Amino acid sequence: MSDLPSPGRRRWLQGAGAALLLSVSKAGLAASSHIVAVRIWPSSTYSRVTLESNTPLKYKQFALSHPERIVVDISGVHLNQTLHQVGHLVRSDDPYIKSARVGQFDRHTVRLVLELKQSVTPKVFTLDPVAGIKNRLVLDLYPARNRSHNHEDDPLLALLQDYNKGELESGQPASAPLPGKAGRDRPIIIMIDPGHGGEDTGAIGKHKTKEKDVVLKIARRLKALIDKQPNMRAHMTRSDDVFIPLKVRVAKARRLRADLFVSIHADAFTSRAARGSSVFALSTKGATSTAARYLAQTQNESDLIGGVSMSGDRYLDHTMFDMVQSLTVNDSLKFGKEVLGHMGKINHLHKKKVEQAAFAVLKAPDIPSILVETAFISNLEEERKLRTAAFQRQVAESILAGIKGYFAHGAPLAPR
Repeated sequence: MSDLPSPGRRRWLQGAGAALLLSVSKAGLAASSHIVAVRIWPSSTYSRVTLESNTPLKYKQFALSHPERIVVDISGVHLNQTLHQVGHLVRSDDPYIKSARVGQFDRHTVRLVLELKQSVTPKVFTLDPVAGIKNRLVLDLYPARNRSHNHEDDPLLALLQDYNKGELESGQPASAPLPGKAGRDRPIIIMIDPGHGGEDTGAIGKHKTKEKDVVLKIARRLKALIDKQPNMRAHMTRSDDVFIPLKVRVAKARRLRADLFVSIHADAFTSRAARGSSVFALSTKGATSTAARYLAQTQNESDLIGGVSMSGDRYLDHTMFDMVQSLTVNDSLKFGKEVLGHMGKINHLHKKKVEQAAFAVLKAPDIPSILVETAFISNLEEERKLRTAAFQRQVAESILAGIKGYFAHGAPLAPR
């Protein structure tokens, strides 16, 4: 991997065919309107509506009752075929949106009306162009009542709301491990992180296989295997096709006091000859190779691709974590070595040692964390394997074997 592509070129590879995959009409491209795409992402946590435009969009948003509706007036826009498709993009299983319609409110304003299934707290914001995606107007619809405060098994919604208010740091525990010894006095808690999601599709293979879908399937298989173990319990940073900011993924692991964190990916490269599995840990001193540095840079772009409305949260930016994190990185390398050894039994290894770089999603100061690149989705043979239930199961089994090996070979089982 000496001839590294630019991030823009890599994102072009990942985004090829995205319009077809998202069922977005292209008819509006030739129209006078600036709207070139409309996407709706429903999930159990929140639903997102994205309008993509050639130019920045100006808007006004308000709510109506009886029935519950969110109204967005977009100025300087005219109706086109792309906007007319919005009603067909609403899925019947969307927890929050019942229907969507658009109309030309006046000569220079398009009105978007979302009829709701329940009361919501909307968050509306704009995003600048990034990685081949044009200007975006984003509507995130959260349930008006925070159900997750009463359900410690999945605090995701509460964490997202804290993140949106810049308060993610305040609700975090002082240290992650629970009292008692993991696996003896309490279950070993594993946080599984399927990479990407929602607007952020991740890499896309030649046969239109999306990274975000493959890694979610592997993560679900891994969770099922872990939950069958008598002394283990698994959680997932996302359980469906939803965008979750990187810092929220880390925060969820700490809120649930995870003992290990595993982020699952399937990378792409401009050369389809690149193949093999890799395992990465965090580096606080610089990447161990140019390729590792490049991969961390592109993976850290997820927040820009997925779309976050703010970036000023100071979570995990304190120097007081440095000493604790250095110990954690050492444990992460041991954990990664165990998983890499088992991955080598089911697939060619791209690198035969655990590499390191500044991956944002691995920055929990007190949880050993690794990122597993299962295979190259840009490689035709490995894309085919990634699509199969057999290989997905083998990857999940290999990661579980690595988890067991890590604890069997003297991993710290008590709070640090």
